[in-house]
Amino acid sequence: MYTYLALGDSYTIGEQVPASDNFPNQTTRLLRSSGIEVVDPVIIATTGWTTDELAASIREHNIRDTFSFVTLLIGVNNQYRGRSIENYEEEFLQLLHTAIGFAGNNTNRVFVLSIPDWGVTPFAADRDRAKVASEIDAYNASCRRITLTNGCHHLDITDSTRLHGNDAEYLVADELHPSGKEYAIWAERLTKQIKEELTK
Repeated sequence: MYTYLALGDSYTIGEQVPASDNFPNQTTRLLRSSGIEVVDPVIIATTGWTTDELAASIREHNIRDTFSFVTLLIGVNNQYRGRSIENYEEEFLQLLHTAIGFAGNNTNRVFVLSIPDWGVTPFAADRDRAKVASEIDAYNASCRRITLTNGCHHLDITDSTRLHGNDAEYLVADELHPSGKEYAIWAERLTKQIKEELTK
């Protein structure tokens, strides 16, 4: 039986969607349906968390276990609050090392998802969408570089959020966060990466 730890913020816990519809749980179901036995994921994620807030919560949970694989998706709230890229890079790197530790120091079992672009959603109608997109791109460039440099997997889901970010079917009632339909796309992509790694 494989074990799974998911670390993140609103995009991991699944703001305003049933727990069964967030991407960690959808990924777990897809893995099971393909014959890979995975226990229910352990999720450490809360809407609004920045990198340092996630790190603080991880310390509070005091988890001693290691996991078969770990996902990490964090940074949108750093960008939203106007924090610097340098601050994000420093704190993201620390979180990535923490995730690697949770994966038994196996970098191949850590999967980092890119930061969605919330600037395309109806919620951001009164915002400078181009500025948001530019900042998200800068964050994601750092995220990808640090992730790959440390030997972990990187998964781009930002393109999907930009494609569907103004479609009500892919959003919840707040017109900001993804619906289960959007998370299903992430889960399918993530499942493919995880399966390739677990079945090597």
